[in-house]
Amino acid sequence: MVKTSDARATENAPNSIEQLNDLLKDDTKVKVAGIDVDGLLRGKFMSKEKFMSAASSDGFGFCSVIFGWDMHDTVYSRELLISNRANGYRDILASIDLSTYRRIPWENNVPFFLVSFLDPETKEPICADPRGVLKKVVESADKQGWQCYAGCEYEVGTAIFRNVRRYVFLTSSVAIFQYFQFKETPHTLAEKNFNSLQPLTSGMHGYSLLRTQLNNNYFHDIFDESLNFGVPLEGHHTETGPGVYETALAYTMASRMADNAILFKYLVKSVGMKHGIVPSFMAKPWGNLPGCSGHIHVSLRDRNGKSIFAVSDAELGIGRRNAAYPDTKFISQEAEWFLAGVLEGLPDVMPLLVPTINGYKRLVGGEAFWAPNAVTYGYDSRAASVRILSPPSVPPYATRMEIRVPGADMNPYFAMSAIFALGMRGIAKELQLSGPPVSQLTLEDKKNGRVQMLPQSLESATERMMRSDSIAREEAVFGQDFVDHFGGTRQHEVRLWNEAVTSWEGTASAEQELPLAAIHSSVFAKILEYCILYRGRPTDEGAVRRDDEWDQSFITNLGSTDAFFDIIMAANFLNFKPLLDLGCRRVAKMIQGKTPSEIRALMNIL
Repeated sequence: MVKTSDARATENAPNSIEQLNDLLKDDTKVKVAGIDVDGLLRGKFMSKEKFMSAASSDGFGFCSVIFGWDMHDTVYSRELLISNRANGYRDILASIDLSTYRRIPWENNVPFFLVSFLDPETKEPICADPRGVLKKVVESADKQGWQCYAGCEYEVGTAIFRNVRRYVFLTSSVAIFQYFQFKETPHTLAEKNFNSLQPLTSGMHGYSLLRTQLNNNYFHDIFDESLNFGVPLEGHHTETGPGVYETALAYTMASRMADNAILFKYLVKSVGMKHGIVPSFMAKPWGNLPGCSGHIHVSLRDRNGKSIFAVSDAELGIGRRNAAYPDTKFISQEAEWFLAGVLEGLPDVMPLLVPTINGYKRLVGGEAFWAPNAVTYGYDSRAASVRILSPPSVPPYATRMEIRVPGADMNPYFAMSAIFALGMRGIAKELQLSGPPVSQLTLEDKKNGRVQMLPQSLESATERMMRSDSIAREEAVFGQDFVDHFGGTRQHEVRLWNEAVTSWEGTASAEQELPLAAIHSSVFAKILEYCILYRGRPTDEGAVRRDDEWDQSFITNLGSTDAFFDIIMAANFLNFKPLLDLGCRRVAKMIQGKTPSEIRALMNIL
């Protein structure tokens, strides 16, 4: 059974088994991969014969454990729906999507296909298959006569933004990735415990022509291999930040964009391996710098390509009369309902937009780094969670919304699904905006609770998503099975984090604990003996003479010069002045009349 999608990866993607057989006539193997809940490609090589057999039928068996463990192959803390001990981690069905055909140029042009994961009995997508989840939402839009368009804008949240891409989305979608590069390998990352990593370049040099020359082959390989891999680019340059690149992917439909977003990360990491470079899409790599965002631009169009979000030609002059606020005057009524739906459901789908522990650290201090932490919206406002882009800042056909909450570590399939599902729910219910735009709010409004805040940790976000009344549980959004499964995976992440002991904890505790010097415990025992006797000494006039006699006896009977110097080190470390003074007086007597070479020999100084 031949399976294809409307969004074709390459022009020569096969439509039939005959065409497929012709494309692979000179090949002996094929590479296939699907996507897990963390957005990782999980795949393998297959012989051409095995692949052709699977492509001619419903697919091939794939171990379901990729939905039963985390990104480090640790089985989830509790049994989840898809893969567990009770069902023996059974196989699921990997259905080959022939329309995703491409060749991997850095692997001798081996043919490559994406798969979707199906239930072997029903032949329907399993509840947590990322491609299946997005497909369900896209098909729901199609029933209404709409097409989903989305662009993923991955960037470092610097305080410098440009207007050069003001018209970049036009009638379709663009993905803009910004990502760190490190002069490291997987081995050096482990050796350094992921600390003190060396960035590819130093300083803040956005759009630098010189910085690209420092790693010229790597820089050009990313661009060239992307074109060869069927993930065409629009732009590629350095961005502000140590070792940061920005890459803009060419526009296409939402389902294709999600595929390209995942494949681009795979491409960059693969090319980086060849050059001894490790790219990172981590949301917050540096505590003192802005994080890496994953902004998503969305719009709906009818089957003729006309924007559902744009106002009519008659409304372009003065705007829509029934707009709730001036910020929404130049978007359609459907777009305002869509916006209200996204805002209402945003707190309930946060784990789909920010799925990692680290991702929420990007949202801390949002005002400083323009990372949103509240349910807000506004016309052309980068201070809002949802930024409205409409006339007069863009042409009517480019009207869209930018959801600024996600980080670069999101799974684009889930994030896009959440936004479109919430927005279409808003249209279906004709939801009204619950409050004014961000331009009419103040920081005091946040502090006083007049603005709804977003969950500030993965733990609180997961708890909210999994509540019985969560919007995410509605069948038109994600449904019960998905929320229970994906929520369980996030609870697992939270549990691992809560059990981890971090380097920060060691640093923070250093001032509260007494660090021990490198001195044998017997020396400390001797000092303790001295302290106890010193505390119990009499205070009569003869005490001074008796103290001096006892002190001299204590020092003389230590047994060796090394033990004596250990005592001095320990007394200094403990800031015990009486014993330290005694030791210093003893040293003065020991070195009296000796030459420098004799003193060095006495103290074992080479």
